[in-house]
Amino acid sequence: MTRRHLLAGSACLALLGWLAAPRRAARATERFAVTHTDAEWQRLLSPEAYDVLRRQGTEAPGSSPLDHEFSAGRYDCAGCALPLFASATKFDSGTGWPSFYLPLEHAVSTESDSSLMMERTEVHCARCGGHLGHVFDDGPKPTGLRYCMNGVALTFHKGTNA
Repeated sequence: MTRRHLLAGSACLALLGWLAAPRRAARATERFAVTHTDAEWQRLLSPEAYDVLRRQGTEAPGSSPLDHEFSAGRYDCAGCALPLFASATKFDSGTGWPSFYLPLEHAVSTESDSSLMMERTEVHCARCGGHLGHVFDDGPKPTGLRYCMNGVALTFHKGTNA
């Protein structure tokens, strides 16, 4: 066995360990205005929305119809219906996820996320704590931010003003 094989095998084992590890529950120690038990969240949400909102999962890129939705309207949290983003702040980032350059005031909170062996900024709903996605500093003007959201964590209300 060569050193290269050993390193490649170790990297594969680390990746498999990460994939098999259970995802952390959504901010269990913080208090939010909307709370439910884990069993209640599982009943209230689809399996895909539960995985993203409550277990910090990520939907496959390009899988959300909301990525290509550019009608006027508002994007709300799929967990608690809090208005999160106005359609006027949505843009096509080319990433495969709905992206916005600005959330509505007091709609989201952020925290450091060092999963996947990198440092990112996680975005979650300010009312229920549901995981929405991540924010990056490679977005368009005027903010320069890209709120890269999981479509399954959002509901779109066509024609509704923010």
